[in-house]
This record gives sequence, C-alpha cells and structure tokens, in this order.
Amino acid sequence: MTTQTPGQSALQFQRQIGIGRYETAFQMLHKLRASMVRPERDAIGAPHPVEVDETLIGGRTRGEGRGVHHKATVIGAVEVRRRREGEGRSADGKQDHAGGKPLKRKTYAGRLRLRVVSGRDADELVGFVKENIVKGSVVRTDGWQAYDDLPSMGYKHEPVVMGDDPAKIEAHLPMIHLVFSNLKTWLQGTHHGVSQQHLQAYLNEYVFRFNRRFYPMTAFNSVLGIAAHAIPPTYESLYSGEWIHPVV
Repeated sequence: MTTQTPGQSALQFQRQIGIGRYETAFQMLHKLRASMVRPERDAIGAPHPVEVDETLIGGRTRGEGRGVHHKATVIGAVEVRRRREGEGRSADGKQDHAGGKPLKRKTYAGRLRLRVVSGRDADELVGFVKENIVKGSVVRTDGWQAYDDLPSMGYKHEPVVMGDDPAKIEAHLPMIHLVFSNLKTWLQGTHHGVSQQHLQAYLNEYVFRFNRRFYPMTAFNSVLGIAAHAIPPTYESLYSGEWIHPVV
C-alpha cells in the first residue's frame, strides 16, 4: 500500500491475507490512511511556482436534467520544479534524445496537495491556498474569479482564462491536469470508484505516495512513525460517518 504505485483495494487485501470479512480489511486500510497525513507538514511553493485548479470526481448522474450532478469538487495544488540545466529539452524547446530514447522533460511535478471542498466559492478555494502554499509563491490558476484576492494576500497570481482550449491548458496548467487524470484513473482502476464520504482518505493516500515516489521504500517507515501518534478510526465511526478524515 505504501510502496506500489497502484496501492491496494480492500478486496485485494482481504483475499491476499485471508481475512473473513471485507469490512475488517476496509477498516485496517483506513487506519493506515489516517496515518498518511503528517501533522507538521510544510507548506509548498516558493521558490517553485504552484499550479492550482479544481476537478469533479464521481459517477454520472442521469435523469435529473442537464447540468445536474452529485460529483465531489476536489481542489489540487502541485509544485512545478525545473531540472538542472542541460537535462530534458534542448534550447529550441524540442525534446532531446539519447540512444533513440527521449530524455525527461525540463520540468517535473514537486509536492502535491489535494482536498475535497464543498464548492468553488472564494472562502473554500482561497482558504486552501492560504493553508497549503507559502506566501510570496507564484500561483497559477485558470482565472476563476474566486482567486482574485490572492495578490492582496501576498501571492504572485498568474491567471489565464482557459475556456476549453487544450493548447492553453497544456501551456499554463499541465502538471495539475496530469495529476487529476492519473488520480481518476487510479480511483477507477484500483478501487472501481469510491464514496464521497471516504474520498478525502483516498486523496490522502494518493498524495502520500505521490510525494514519496522518488524514495518509496522510506514510505513504509513514515506510515509507522505517524501511526504511532495518530488516532485511528473505529469500525463504528467509519461506517456511521462520524469519522472525519484528516485533510492535506
């Protein structure tokens, strides 16, 4: 669960170690997910610019009219880091090749934060930015008006109105859209979809592995260390909805 990219579903876990009830496996994995948010985590950003955007996660809604949905709104922020000079793309912007194989891109994704929010209002979105991104950082958004107050809060705001232009999206917010795409693929592939009640826990798991993807073998020790001090959910609190998952 901590070292493999696709993680593990509760059903896979139940079968692999021979647990009699699915609910027991489900609870055990959620106890681990509760230990995947480091309490003293640092804010992300400066000196790296940060891409911020929102996406909808959930299944289709039918029979309730056009534009009606019950999907969850998720906001994400990811650092855009640059590789050392000479790596990746050449000076003319084309990707270098060595031995017939393409080299890595000039930029790559740094640390990530994901959170379920109730909507796209300014209080929710700007509150997420303030809690997760260092003041003074460059913050790139899609130009949604909820972010208009970021400059007055000490951020270097770079908004671009996207519309549905894929070229603008690729140029301005490529990292966060790639993160969202991979996140949705993982939720559908490994877990075949998750409930909104527990979505934040799965976001925490995704962020935990993403931020440790370059040194996955230390992730196991990280979970054990945090778990020693974290309060895990009980079976009753998980299934009654009383348990509130930690947020990143």
